[in-house]
Amino acid sequence: MAQHSRETTDPGRSPATLPEPAGTGFPAAHRLLSLDIVLALLALAGGLRVLYLAAPTPALPAEAANVAHAYALGHLTPFTDAGGAGVSPFGWWQLSAYTMLSGAFGRSATALAAVRETLLVAAVLGVVLLWFLARRLGLTRWASAAAVLLLAASPLALGLQRLVVVEHLAAVWVLAALVLITKPGARIRHDALAAACLLAAVLTSPLALVFLPAAGWLLARRAPARAALVAVLLNLGLGLAFGPLAGALRPHLAAATRPSVADWVALDPAWAVLSTVALVAALAVTSLRPFAVSGLLLVAALLVPGVPDTAVLALLLPLTPLVFAAVVQTLARQRVPAHRGDTRRGPGAVLATGILVAVVAAGWSYGYPALRPSPDRGGPLVDAQNWLRTNASGARVLVDDSSWAELAKAGWPTGMLVPPAACAATCPPADWAVFTTGATGLRSRYPAVEAALADAGVTAVFGAGDQAVTVSRLGLPAADPAAPSEESARTHAGAALAASARITCAPDAVAVLRAGRVDPRLIATIAALAALQPVRVTAFPAVPGEDPAGQPRRRVLLAGGDGGAAAFYAGQRDLFRPSSVAETTGGVLVTYPLFAPPGLLVPFSSP
Repeated sequence: MAQHSRETTDPGRSPATLPEPAGTGFPAAHRLLSLDIVLALLALAGGLRVLYLAAPTPALPAEAANVAHAYALGHLTPFTDAGGAGVSPFGWWQLSAYTMLSGAFGRSATALAAVRETLLVAAVLGVVLLWFLARRLGLTRWASAAAVLLLAASPLALGLQRLVVVEHLAAVWVLAALVLITKPGARIRHDALAAACLLAAVLTSPLALVFLPAAGWLLARRAPARAALVAVLLNLGLGLAFGPLAGALRPHLAAATRPSVADWVALDPAWAVLSTVALVAALAVTSLRPFAVSGLLLVAALLVPGVPDTAVLALLLPLTPLVFAAVVQTLARQRVPAHRGDTRRGPGAVLATGILVAVVAAGWSYGYPALRPSPDRGGPLVDAQNWLRTNASGARVLVDDSSWAELAKAGWPTGMLVPPAACAATCPPADWAVFTTGATGLRSRYPAVEAALADAGVTAVFGAGDQAVTVSRLGLPAADPAAPSEESARTHAGAALAASARITCAPDAVAVLRAGRVDPRLIATIAALAALQPVRVTAFPAVPGEDPAGQPRRRVLLAGGDGGAAAFYAGQRDLFRPSSVAETTGGVLVTYPLFAPPGLLVPFSSP
């Protein structure tokens, strides 16, 4: 305890900082070394986040609403989310401002990737601020580098900081405020800026309120009168934001959903253990106590029902590496030999360092493979959007939050997109519906959406699992239970076609015919063409997304370049007129539109 007292009462030093060893007389060289370390850490943090930007899991349902709000604000388009995503007008404005100024929507494959780019920039900025904060608290270059390295390279940080969660922006504002508060020789303008940063953090996420005691504690240690000034400015701003301007600025937390703490901790178990130990140990270090109290308050918030775990961890993430590095440095200095010039460490220190590195490396060896960066920067929603553009361009579409953002970015008129929030009583008329598997829970909140989808016909499915996107046709007439089975008719007609001596089919094409998976219009027209000339069927190419939905194949590739097949199909009329006939290097590719009329193969309906 005597040493702690000396740490916080040295003349001429802020009581908020740890003591540093005596200087070596080479400040210019040290500044260059610090610059090299920071640049290397920035390159590492930015490179890893670019690599894992499109990692599909863990996924957060509320992320889609934040993306849609950012797009809507930037394009001055109204949008109301389906609920449960929280409210952060100031956070949405920050996301929107970056994407508009940087042109992220124009150069990104998806709206989600465009907005995630904002969080990537925020994460890199957080790395810089964490370095400055660590140095101003008295951490050595290597202790500061260790803290920043944990934040830059932890699998948990990579997985968490890619998500569009406004708490990441709030964490940057908090770090900026703490950097200003701990600035040596800070003036009134620095304290006023710190108050503005704290206000911005709270307006971005109400969880940032847990950092106000720590900021006040640090200010009171340095200059009590300045602390009163900051408190007045902050209370004035909060009074306006939560009072007269509450409708435009007041934030609300999102609903608690997966991923949970357990899901995140699985990516880096060492982070959870070391962070917990460091936060408790920091209570014994006077200079670290404000940070420890804020960190423990955030940990306690994880136990409050209804508080989103992801939001809490987003604010806790940059704090715990700093506290951990500071605690380790404090313990190491207690073991420094009596002669300051002797910087050798005993075998115990080396062993402890080796154990820490091994523990962290063991956690990371599991966490990195679990993130599984995706090489596909588009994803199922882009595939669904391309399918809709080809088959239902300009139609009115019932969409969830994530589908709204992607279709709007692709140029779909927002007036033709019907979000679930518009279905409070009844849904406006729509021709199609696009929903992700993760959005199925909103159907219970919107019975009108469930009613609209009750008789929908699933037409295409893209992706799999929680990321699957289903495209459905609304308003289809109900099937007549007394009508003959269409699938049975296609099976019998396909088998007869495959057995014809005038038709030569590739083995894969024969399998598709015999399974009853070919469109009746193709079966009928191939049979008619075979009566005029021999036919060679190379394949029945699948339209992406339609096979998982059980739709019959509506494309055929016919071999031969004499032009007879192309002329035959180009001359078809009415029901048998194809949507396209294209001559390719592999033959003639014929494509029919969706939904063949029923009853075309009635003679083959009975066994």
